Amino acid sequence: MKAVVLAAGEGVRLQPITATRPKHLIKLGGKPILEFCLDAVKASGITEILVVTHYMGDAIRRFFGDGERLGLKIEYVEQAEMLGTGNAVSVVEPCVDDDFVLVYGDLLFASEAVANVVSLFEAEKPAAVMAVIPVKKPESYGVVEVVAGQTVKSILEKPASGQAPSNLANAGIYLFSKEIFDKLKQTKASVRGEWELTDALSLLIEDEKTVLAAEISEGDWLDIGRPWDLLEANSWALKRMEHKVYGTVEKGAHLLGAVTVAETARIRSGAYIEGPCFIDEGSDIGPNCYIRSCTSIGRNVRAGNACEVKNSLIMDGTHVGHLSYVGDSILCERCNLAAGTITANLRLDDGPVKMTVNGEVVDTGRRKLGAILGDGVKTGINALLMPGVKVGTNSWVGANFTVHRDLPANTVALLKQDEEMQEKSE
Repeated sequence: MKAVVLAAGEGVRLQPITATRPKHLIKLGGKPILEFCLDAVKASGITEILVVTHYMGDAIRRFFGDGERLGLKIEYVEQAEMLGTGNAVSVVEPCVDDDFVLVYGDLLFASEAVANVVSLFEAEKPAAVMAVIPVKKPESYGVVEVVAGQTVKSILEKPASGQAPSNLANAGIYLFSKEIFDKLKQTKASVRGEWELTDALSLLIEDEKTVLAAEISEGDWLDIGRPWDLLEANSWALKRMEHKVYGTVEKGAHLLGAVTVAETARIRSGAYIEGPCFIDEGSDIGPNCYIRSCTSIGRNVRAGNACEVKNSLIMDGTHVGHLSYVGDSILCERCNLAAGTITANLRLDDGPVKMTVNGEVVDTGRRKLGAILGDGVKTGINALLMPGVKVGTNSWVGANFTVHRDLPANTVALLKQDEEMQEKSE
């Protein structure tokens, strides 16, 4: 049996992070999101993979190659245009000879989730099995109505609040017979001009074909749709990985709990690191800095004297200057924070932080959330970034400047000040 992995999407809601990388290659604990997905599929016994690509597909191909490094056989199929999940699945039809697993490559899920879907399909031999998961806000997901225990009656995309037929969300993990391809050909474009996979599933149900729901554990699955979801995903990954210290840890440094220090990384004296935490190759931490739990630090990162980093994702080549604070934030590659830069992560009124996502102001539901910085962002000394702001790629924030709203890419933000100079009196 083969697995089809959808990895074509742009991840618009994750801008500016995805302006320079596909969502599927964002690293958590040193490993791309898509690799977590492939590992889970492999652990369920499937080693032949078809990856559907589009946005920055070449970067995905270069990173994973033929899959030999992971003990997989990976082939790639290009989705020529972004025309929805139904269209993405239809392009693999010439490459699939039998029943196949389908997973969304931008999710985090345990191998048990895939195994549950496979075992139910093998036991019942339906037309399709889809994984479902209980959620607190079903209006944010495709909601699945189930009758007689496991039979899917209907699928409703993002129902109005209070109108959901259940609290079971579509988890983006399926096992299909080849019947799905005929139904995909019968679907029509949605109002968004896209062909939806769930429409094909609905056609199977209308034809009285059996579609079953395999419920998976809430802790075995995580959706990554918005920037702050990456912080939760990073925590998810760090808590499940095996940790080991390989690199140089100077006398006087303190590592508490599950901490990984890569072979060429260096932890200087006076550093205090709380796990779970990951520090990748070539990074230099300290002296006298505080790295708090649920932080991933990429390759060749420099965290200077007396800085503090908490629950954050810091990507390759970024420098965090001394006396800086990075809390609940994401710093993409090659950022440079000058001394005293602060990412504020808590509102004065202690209310939930809001963030603009794809042009819409969204309540994140998070009490603490810092800043999102794209690649190549630079700050001057004592720059301040308010909770929930985003700074686009290659932008500069001047000394003492307070960023209180999002900055687009390639912007220079400077503080104007009036000066009065006079001759010193004798």
